[in-house]
Amino acid sequence: MPKKMKGLFPSVSRRSFVKMGAAAGGMAFAGYAPAVVGQTKELRFLNSEPSKGSVTVLNQAAAAYESETGVKVLIDSVGPGEAWQKLQASIAAGQSYDVSSVLFSAHVSLLADAGQLVGLNDLIAKHEWGPRILFPVEGNNYWYPFDYNLNWMFYRKDLYAEKGLKVPENQAEMLANCQALTEDNRFGTMHPLGSNSATQWMSLGYMWANQVSLLDDQFSVIVDDATNKPRMAAYLDFMKDLAPSMPPGMTQASFAEALAQYSSGQVAHAPYAGRLMEYLEDRVPELVENTGFFTYPSAAGDSRAVNHGYDGWVVLDTPMAEESLKFMDWFTSNYYVDFLHSAPLHFQPPRLDIYEDARWRDHPMIQKHADLVAFMRNLLEDDSILIRSVDTQGPTVDVRGGAIFESMAVPEALQNRILRDMPAGECVDACAESLREALAR
Repeated sequence: MPKKMKGLFPSVSRRSFVKMGAAAGGMAFAGYAPAVVGQTKELRFLNSEPSKGSVTVLNQAAAAYESETGVKVLIDSVGPGEAWQKLQASIAAGQSYDVSSVLFSAHVSLLADAGQLVGLNDLIAKHEWGPRILFPVEGNNYWYPFDYNLNWMFYRKDLYAEKGLKVPENQAEMLANCQALTEDNRFGTMHPLGSNSATQWMSLGYMWANQVSLLDDQFSVIVDDATNKPRMAAYLDFMKDLAPSMPPGMTQASFAEALAQYSSGQVAHAPYAGRLMEYLEDRVPELVENTGFFTYPSAAGDSRAVNHGYDGWVVLDTPMAEESLKFMDWFTSNYYVDFLHSAPLHFQPPRLDIYEDARWRDHPMIQKHADLVAFMRNLLEDDSILIRSVDTQGPTVDVRGGAIFESMAVPEALQNRILRDMPAGECVDACAESLREALAR
């Protein structure tokens, strides 16, 4: 993520997706059966982690598996924003990938609902998992999550020391810190404010800390009820006050700007996951020791939060499904740690056994940043820390989460408050209306 995610729900609705799959099936019956049917010893794996390290590990695993079993695994790597479209195209062409990365829980629901996935219950049952990461569909696990992408705040410890500041315990203290650190060519913080996934990952943490709920356990919109409206309004007012401590152009900012602005010293705080520390180690090592981290505080200081994020693999219901399950069992037993090590601080393990795995813990970056790793692990163990996101609102995770995510209702509430100076209560009302419209489509 930061890695993920523009166009998560691009153009294919559930109905058209199912229709597309039916058309593909028709092609097969008409004599256009995919070539993979005849290639019983070849799996096609769509990977959306295109970094050199991740691709290298996957190719090494593929070579080792072929050597052991004779089954060839073809790794096709694309950017995270391209994976969903490429997977849909392969299904529509009747040549579906056998295994694929999936970046969004609603995509899993969509594929499962269309009968395109194979259950992974046996693989999932082998391990204990962290909270809010499995997203079963009607009791069946259709994806194997390979990392958390939780989002928190990083800050400059050296600048805090110069100004005599302390880690904020509430939003008023966060605002004061950012104002104190905004001077000359430096700003207190950055938060994307555009209608995009970067805003929904890196700018909503304070809202979750205020314990705002968008939906209830019946998928009804409640952000404008008597409990949530004042909490949401307080979040919007806080972001309005925080905006002057941000650099210009936040409506155009995305994931890359968070890395660039923090590493260049343009901002004193930045939201991100473990990748920011890897970025500093690689490009600005002098900032590593001066960088700290904390969770988003609430207005009253009585709760804290991180924004949710995740990635996983699915097995498609292809003629190679049985072989795919064997490969995934072998891969997650033999190469999963190597894969995690390809982004050691960013790929936060959702499998709890990994935190005790001596091989995983032996990586130099994990050892060097033991304090950050402990912080990340604590996010999973401390029940008082809220893990929330737009797409995981409601009683279960399904395509409705995707609908309200793509409505951009919350980013637009931010824009209404900050850019148009609309009263916070009116912003909440407009947000609720947008959410209801999205759910009604």
